[in-house]
Amino acid sequence: MNIERFIASRISSSVGNTFSGLIIKIAIAAVALSMMVMVITTNVITGFKNEISHKIFSFWGHIHIADNNVGQSYELIPIRKDSRLIDSLKKINQVVYAPPPSIYDVDQKPQLETSNGGITEVEPYTIVPAILADKTQFEGLLLKGVDYNFNKERILKFLKDGSFITFTDSLPSRDMLVSQSTAERMSFTVGQRVNVSFILEGQLIKRQFKISGIYKTGLEEYDQRFALVDMGILQDILGWNTDQISGLEVFVSDLDDLDLINDFIYYELLPPATYSETVRSKFYQIFEWLELQNINERVIIILMIIVALINMITALLIFVLERTNMIGVLKALGATNWSIRKIFLYNSAQIIIKGIVIGNVIAVIICLIQKHTGIMKLREADYYLSEVPIEFNLTSMLLINIGTVVVIFLFMAIPSMIVAQIDPVKTIQFK
Repeated sequence: MNIERFIASRISSSVGNTFSGLIIKIAIAAVALSMMVMVITTNVITGFKNEISHKIFSFWGHIHIADNNVGQSYELIPIRKDSRLIDSLKKINQVVYAPPPSIYDVDQKPQLETSNGGITEVEPYTIVPAILADKTQFEGLLLKGVDYNFNKERILKFLKDGSFITFTDSLPSRDMLVSQSTAERMSFTVGQRVNVSFILEGQLIKRQFKISGIYKTGLEEYDQRFALVDMGILQDILGWNTDQISGLEVFVSDLDDLDLINDFIYYELLPPATYSETVRSKFYQIFEWLELQNINERVIIILMIIVALINMITALLIFVLERTNMIGVLKALGATNWSIRKIFLYNSAQIIIKGIVIGNVIAVIICLIQKHTGIMKLREADYYLSEVPIEFNLTSMLLINIGTVVVIFLFMAIPSMIVAQIDPVKTIQFK
């Protein structure tokens, strides 16, 4: 029989409504509260990052291939829709490549890296600036042209009204998909015909489109600027051939491979005068903001562990001081300091485990309620989401639980050292 564990269990069952019992309950509550906050925080931040990234990638893809001279101002410089390049991209299932060193690492030998996956989709696009107008107002937009290869399932989940563009084999479609914010400002409705003006080389060109659908991604700064149309009609307006496009959108199967695959495409596959760029670098402001959430997560976790530590140390100190007579008796009977310390460490372990289990259960219940009801709302204009997102990150949850147990239990060894300072003669006489 493990005598230390037996004594610890008897002590735990005997505290009842004593002062030390109250302290233990407070310590359990503090550990549970800290664990609950940490688990909810990591699930919310994971949800934030994945939801916003998914919105951006659904609309823009993962990697853009365009002309070297095209920046974020969307100049009308076409590249050739090279079927051989597209086929070679689609065939990439895995990349084994050594990216060239940066200017800061020119002395280092390139390290061979292997991707987890490859490329899943390659879609051409064309972007043209235009002006939407009615009898009383007008608005500047960027029309993004797509063709029948476009995976509409990525946009349908954001569709609020109407339907996606209907492509035909004969003439280019006049359907247009506008954002909800544009439709509200311009008072557009599904089925309404709108006049669109293009200014090309000093000439005004007008075309009429029909609003086929209204979408909302929640990324307001992009929703306000873009509408989707058939790429064929934009090529006609620009006087481009069917094999002339603004660029290619490339989708990868694993986001961890993004930089590696982008480097491989840029250095090994692209023809001269073209370049490739990840969407993360193109819209770096949003992704930098998402990375800042990792700092918030770390700060919250550290603070919660400190709160749990302070309460556990306080509880253990009170527990030891209340049991000085018992410690004196055990020492008089020949028990070692380490044996007595183990009794209190067992008690601490029981408190920690109870608190962690309770905290996890409450956190999971709260997360499930939010995930299925969306009861906690957000201001979409500020956070790009209308409700607090939840995505269970089992790996992070497991690491938080293990880390919390290890850190708190290690610190419990410090207050338990007070056992060595207790003189059995004085404590027994005091009793």
